[in-house]
Amino acid sequence: MKHYDAPWSTSLILMSVITSIICLGVSAGGWWAAVAKHQAAPVRWVVLLPLAILFCTALFTIRGYAITSDAILVHRLLWSTALPRLGLESARVEPDAMRGSIRTFGNGGAFSFTGFYYNKRLGSYRAFVTDPRRSVVLRYATRRVVLSPAAPHDFVSDLG
Repeated sequence: MKHYDAPWSTSLILMSVITSIICLGVSAGGWWAAVAKHQAAPVRWVVLLPLAILFCTALFTIRGYAITSDAILVHRLLWSTALPRLGLESARVEPDAMRGSIRTFGNGGAFSFTGFYYNKRLGSYRAFVTDPRRSVVLRYATRRVVLSPAAPHDFVSDLG
């Protein structure tokens, strides 16, 4: 099994920091206001929602990728997502693959760019990305997947 890191782009770092500050600030401010005004316990629980959002998005952080004999693994914090090598038609380094994309469902920058996206060049695709400039596009017969390993050219070469 060959492992590749998933380095973060500057934009991902900035968006993750800003998201964290906003979520923590809203929760802290809401909790302080609820306690100061002696709000009922159910009202206090509402201020935990930004923390829950922050926690859930952090779970989907991409730690790296691995190539095995039968799959490409996307390593998250607590699990891995397997993409089969069977049916993979091509893998190409495309640094501009995500340019002009619209997120149709997923996360657009809190700890990763993951989920379902669309652009004119690729059509609908699934992204597991931490640095869009390192994009590798995997083409299957019926779908496209975009990854961003640390060494995209080596990744494609190792896929053969």
